[in-house]
Amino acid sequence: MDLPQPAAVPVVLAAAVVPGGLLLRRRRRRHRPAPLPGSAGEHVLQARYGSAGRARSFYQRQVLDHLNQRMIQFIGRQELLFVGTADAAGACDCSIRCGPPGFVRVIDDRTLRYPEYRGNGVMGSLGNIHENAHVGLLFVDFQTSLIGLHVNGTARILDPPARPGPSAGGEGPRTERWVEVEVEEAYIHCAKHLPHLVKVPRKRAWGSDDPKRKGGDFFEAACEARPWSTPT
Repeated sequence: MDLPQPAAVPVVLAAAVVPGGLLLRRRRRRHRPAPLPGSAGEHVLQARYGSAGRARSFYQRQVLDHLNQRMIQFIGRQELLFVGTADAAGACDCSIRCGPPGFVRVIDDRTLRYPEYRGNGVMGSLGNIHENAHVGLLFVDFQTSLIGLHVNGTARILDPPARPGPSAGGEGPRTERWVEVEVEEAYIHCAKHLPHLVKVPRKRAWGSDDPKRKGGDFFEAACEARPWSTPT
């Protein structure tokens, strides 16, 4: 099934005189329009399920290849970020990153950075980025705006940190390294199904290795059988 194609590229004819007086005409192409955002798969399914018109309207009205001022201001208020990554074979992982408002730094309208704090040492997201730079970020405001923002792009690990975090004795989290994302797509996440959550005061144990404060064995997984051997 044919996919939607961008508009035809206009051309102009330019004349040049070469030795001997012969007039030649050559084509000079103007800037070629970029293809529609999204994957080939989503365009195939839009055509199959009859949503291509709605999708095209969304691409035209809501999807940008950069962050505008409203998006930048929105990111500056967020304390929670969902991070989607995949390894070189396509095996996926989704994690979250949290911090005080503004913990995600917008460098410019096409670049942002989020911090990596001390965690469980697995480095699942960073390991995926090491193999496959594509990332999908989702910011969601569950408290006031009840809206979300998708940011898709390519990432790289900045190590040592681009900017130092608070000292070990500080109240906030200490940054071990940063992930810098080059923005390729930015667009709204629909508000209509988001729950309205109310924030309550809580003292967070930034960087703690205390098993109880990290959640302990909440899912009672410690004694379950595993198909892999446990390293010594």
